[in-house]
Parts: sequence; C-alpha cells; structure tokens
Amino acid sequence: MKDAIRLAVIYGSTREGRFCDTVGAWVVDDIRRRETFALDVVDPAVEPVSAFGDRLAAADAFIVVTPEYNRSYPAALKALIDSYHSEWQAKPVAFVSYGGASGGLRAVEHLRHVFAELHAVGIRDGVMFPNAWEQFDGQGHPLQAQRFERGMVTMLARLSWWARALREARGVRNYADAVTLN
Repeated sequence: MKDAIRLAVIYGSTREGRFCDTVGAWVVDDIRRRETFALDVVDPAVEPVSAFGDRLAAADAFIVVTPEYNRSYPAALKALIDSYHSEWQAKPVAFVSYGGASGGLRAVEHLRHVFAELHAVGIRDGVMFPNAWEQFDGQGHPLQAQRFERGMVTMLARLSWWARALREARGVRNYADAVTLN
C-alpha cells in the first residue's frame, strides 16, 4: 500500500525465556493482517541497539511491547530508548503490556513520561494482559481473543490517525524547527 504507515513494533524484553515472544508474536500477526501498516520488528534481543537508528528514523509510529518488571519496564528497553533522540520526535507511540495483576500498566505509565520527554506522542488506548501467562494457550493465542482484538482495533485506529497527522505535519515543517514561532 502506497500510503502505508511505517510501524515499528519494539520488543521490550531481552530476558532468556521471555514471554515477550508470545505477546509480541500475537501483536505482529495481528498487524500483518492489516494493509494499513508496513511492519518492522525491532528486537534488541536479536540485534544490537546500534542497529536500529535508521529503522526508527524511518518509522511513522511505534508500538512498544513491554513487560512489567519490579513495577517498571526493563532496563534493556530503557537502553534502547535512550540510545536515540530525534528518531522518536513528533511520532506516536502505543503500548501493549503484560505482567501480573496490573498487566504491565505501571511500566506503561513510566514509559509515557520517558517518551513525552523525547517529544513523542503517547497514545491513550493500548492493550494489556493481566496475569499474562494465564491469557494464552499453548499455541500463543489469547484465550479471550475477542476481548484483546477489540483493544487492538481501537489502539491501531488511534495510532493510525496520529501517525498520519504527525507524518503530514513533519512534511510541512521539520520538528527540529518548532522551537521558533516563525
């Protein structure tokens, strides 16, 4: 699709045996069924953080798939985010989180502040998997598929709107020039 939104899905965990592979695969499979997006998977467990600069810069939008570790997000995700600056600016970020009872929402709340500092736009709507290990079957499919699919539909619709609006705005005026009123 010519007007496809270049979407980077970022895996937030690098731990061995990570559950991120299950949640991330579900996200990626869902997105691949949609013509709206041109997908790029950014996985710091597979490639070094230094490999992602051009790919993040090319993205129109991001989805971060993050677990909650100790009431926050993983250090590897923070290292990835902090390795780049302008690549995030004036682009929307949505979140798919997972964890225990909170479903990763505490990690997302921390990430919202980090991305705001980098001039990215956090999307309100997201998908969260509370007690994630109980939410998927042995093939990696959510047991309550319709529930999570509804969340994805809303999140992706909002992310698409913001991605197109901000891509158009960046095309009119470079975000780095937005420090002046002229």
